[in-house]
Amino acid sequence: MAGALLFDLDGTLVDTAPDFARILNAQRRDLHLPAIAAERVRHWVSQGARHVVASGLADYSAEPERIEQLRQDFLDRYAREICVHSCLFPGMRELLAQLEQRAIAWGIVTNKPERYTLPLLAQLQLHPGTVICPDHVPSSKPDPAGLLLACQQLDRCVHASLYVGDHERDIEAGRRAGMGTVAVSWGYTLEGDDPKRWRADHLIQHPQQLSSLLHLIEDSSCTITRPHPSSSKTR
Repeated sequence: MAGALLFDLDGTLVDTAPDFARILNAQRRDLHLPAIAAERVRHWVSQGARHVVASGLADYSAEPERIEQLRQDFLDRYAREICVHSCLFPGMRELLAQLEQRAIAWGIVTNKPERYTLPLLAQLQLHPGTVICPDHVPSSKPDPAGLLLACQQLDRCVHASLYVGDHERDIEAGRRAGMGTVAVSWGYTLEGDDPKRWRADHLIQHPQQLSSLLHLIEDSSCTITRPHPSSSKTR
């Protein structure tokens, strides 16, 4: 049985940081605070809305109750305008077309709640074979439950599948599921973090580099052959 190519969403498949920065700066403007550079916000996105708000409005309030109010306001704004500037990362649209041409099953496993994930995918006109959100599993990544469920829904072999992500928890989830793992360099890594330290099977700098790994998914032997550590990086 062949495997599947599974993606994390924010920071891997879709660049959603511009909308996070836009909404955060709208809040700051309403609070009469100066704007924050979008590049700073990118480093916070992988930690979720609470971290974005707590970091981005730290100069306004550090009180937990007020931060929670601001977080809810942030999420309400995001739900209303979820895809103003968000877009696929360069080269990803072409890669997805290649998957369609080769009849390779693909899906999304994300820690982003369904409330935001499905409208975002609809506006981007993306049609994965499965979408797994925290709403669908007992535990979020790095727990592997979402990855295992995705393979079950796609009827694909877990051990012949690859999971692509931009955070260490993505790589940990993939390894715990028994999948091959691919770390991307273009995502929302924390300041000072280094994807090379995540022990992913492959590290890539552009979506089209995934093309050289697709034969692992198409192999009907249902096993991912992990490369030797000294040659595990796809450049």
